[in-house]
Amino acid sequence: MAPGAPSSSPSPILAALLFSSLVLPLAQAIVVYTDREVHGAVGSRVTLYCSFWSSEWVSDDISFTWRYQPEGGRDAISIFHYAKGQPYIDEVGTFKERIQWVGDPRWKDGSIVIHNLDYSDNGTFTCDVKNPPDIVGKTSQVTLYVFEKVPTRYGVVLGAVIGGVIGVVLLLLLLFYLIRYCWLRRQAALQRRLSAMEKGKLHKAGKDSSKRGRQTPVLYAMLDHSRSTKAASEKKAKGLGESRKDKK
Repeated sequence: MAPGAPSSSPSPILAALLFSSLVLPLAQAIVVYTDREVHGAVGSRVTLYCSFWSSEWVSDDISFTWRYQPEGGRDAISIFHYAKGQPYIDEVGTFKERIQWVGDPRWKDGSIVIHNLDYSDNGTFTCDVKNPPDIVGKTSQVTLYVFEKVPTRYGVVLGAVIGGVIGVVLLLLLLFYLIRYCWLRRQAALQRRLSAMEKGKLHKAGKDSSKRGRQTPVLYAMLDHSRSTKAASEKKAKGLGESRKDKK
């Protein structure tokens, strides 16, 4: 490279600064979680849950701030603030004496309860958390809907239907296996009974064959004896006949 010519590659220091400015804030960004929406009935109470994730340990200087934007309104007002271990509730606004702190920073919980709900409470609530030095991140919002009577959620109905179907299927499977088990036991009992009967028949047939085997020589002996007796009697009769002829 010629002397005095400009460098074509960026400076290592500049690259490191760029990396730290882009990557480190993202890595340390605090993340806040709330429900998307909650439902409540007039005169009842509702809990607005707020939790967070932070790359830092929970600081003694941690703070929670809740803001409220009425339905159809443009401006959000602060209704609750927690700092230095103490909750600070709005004493002049719409939620005066109706907000209760139920969170616990040790468990990364910044939840509040709103009592005695009214239709005018409909709107969007925003939870903001700061955990120094982790203070960069987005807030989270939850929308409150107040009804005269809380409607049944579609998800609850769907879950109940799915649970009922699963229960019926499990019951049918249980009945199937119970019937199959009883049928197999009965088949096994019948098989044992048939085997016992076959063994008994074979044993009886063996006895009969042995008995017939013992009786056969006796029969042959009796036949031989009768034949010899008959032959002797015929011979004797023949001898008597010849002796009579000689006498004549």
